[in-house]
Amino acid sequence: MKNKLKVGLAQIAPVWLNKEQTLQKVKDSISEAAEKAVELLVFGEGLVPGYPFWLALIGGAEWNTKVNKELHAHYVANAITIENNDLAELCTMAKSHKMAIYLGVIERPKDRGGHSIYAALVYIDQKGEIQSVHRKLQPTYDERLTWASGDGHGLKVHPLKAFTVGGLNCWENWMPLPRTALYGQGEDLHVAVWPGSNHNTKDITRFIARESRSYVLSVSSLMSRSDFPKDTPHLEKILKNAPEVLANGGSCIAGPDGEWLVPPVIGEEGIIIKELDFNRVLEERQNFDPVGHYSRPDVTKLIINTERQSTVEFDS
Repeated sequence: MKNKLKVGLAQIAPVWLNKEQTLQKVKDSISEAAEKAVELLVFGEGLVPGYPFWLALIGGAEWNTKVNKELHAHYVANAITIENNDLAELCTMAKSHKMAIYLGVIERPKDRGGHSIYAALVYIDQKGEIQSVHRKLQPTYDERLTWASGDGHGLKVHPLKAFTVGGLNCWENWMPLPRTALYGQGEDLHVAVWPGSNHNTKDITRFIARESRSYVLSVSSLMSRSDFPKDTPHLEKILKNAPEVLANGGSCIAGPDGEWLVPPVIGEEGIIIKELDFNRVLEERQNFDPVGHYSRPDVTKLIINTERQSTVEFDS
């Protein structure tokens, strides 16, 4: 059964800006997926502790305001610091269930001083070990008011049974060169994580699948007005302009021919499960392989800097 892989798309809402309670929802989803023998479980972008919706709702670009500062500080305080073992329990569960996990988090890394935050995609393998942390290369539009820009260190792929899996955050999936960086390492199962909504997933998911001749899992979160905790700072200001639904999901799966295996699922919380057959990748690569027989590296070639960037280096 090496060529078959059971995947799960965890389309859930965070307990918004609450790290501990959102991590508990993640653990509950892992337990539920384990009961259904899921081998790869994927969560949406920045799920822990949630997407910064306030930026578009209360004038996030206003300079030097108390409201924006307090919300940002609350966000940073609820971010994930991997060096503090914030994901240790998830790693233990992954090992126990022999389940690989892709999890979108807001990361507060110590190697960048511990005060700036990044939209990061964390890969935990079936042995419960964190194998990559990909910090989003370019935050999108108003996200730049709260997230810092990442680097190429996390542009990695990982073996998983017969598959080679890699992933990108949200609009990174629209960037041809990061996609190519993963293709060139043999990716044939692409994970695209999103904060939510099918307007993101409905076109790009099938396009990437057709371009790469790979399976593509697009995984989104959910968010509605009722998902804002009552103790959220400045909640009344946020709700004043918030629509009833801020993220409607849209998680989906496309096959290596670009056709739907699971079309976008709207507004339903839960785990979407599908078994993938690796042989379909080999079938579709017969007529097109973007980094193999249908490439010309003598004419065009991509160079990638995979160093983890830091402001300070110590020469010992």
